[in-house]
Amino acid sequence: MTIDIIDLTDPEYRDLSSLQLAMVRAAQVKKNELVAAAEEEKRSLMYLMLSHNTARSMSRAYEEEQIDARMNEKIAAVREDLLYQLSYEALGSEGNEYGPYRYPQNPDLSLAPAQRFLVVRNYYMENVSDPKARLDAYAMDTLARSYLGEYYQTLYELLASYI
Repeated sequence: MTIDIIDLTDPEYRDLSSLQLAMVRAAQVKKNELVAAAEEEKRSLMYLMLSHNTARSMSRAYEEEQIDARMNEKIAAVREDLLYQLSYEALGSEGNEYGPYRYPQNPDLSLAPAQRFLVVRNYYMENVSDPKARLDAYAMDTLARSYLGEYYQTLYELLASYI
C-alpha cells in the first residue's frame, strides 16, 4: 500500500508506534475509498451524459470539478483527523522525571479531563478483554476516581454498557 495521506520521511515512519502506524493505514484506506468513490461517480456521470449525447459539454467538466472538490474536502478532513490522532497519541510518548506518561504507572496530570477520560478508557479497553472483568477492575481502581473526577461515572457507565 502506498501511503500518501500524509508526508513523512522514512525515519519519521520508523519512529511511529504500532498504534500510530495502524492509524496511518486506516486513514490511507479511507482516502483510497474516497478516491475510488469519486472515480466511480465521475464514470457514472460520463455514462449518463453519453446516453444524453452531452458528454462533450462544459457541464460535465464542471460536475467533475465539483466531484473532485467534494472528494478533496473529505480527504482533508481525514488528514486533519489523522494528524490530530497522531499528535494526541504522541502525548503519551512524553514524560517527566518518573518516566513516560502511562496510566496507571505515571499518569499525566497536565491533561484536560476529557483527555484523561480517553487515556483511562484506552487503558482498560486494551488491557482487559472480558467486559465483566474490565468493569470489575475499573470499579476497584481508586486512582481513576481521583484522576477522572466527574468523568469517573461516565466511564463506568460506558464500560457497563459492554456487558
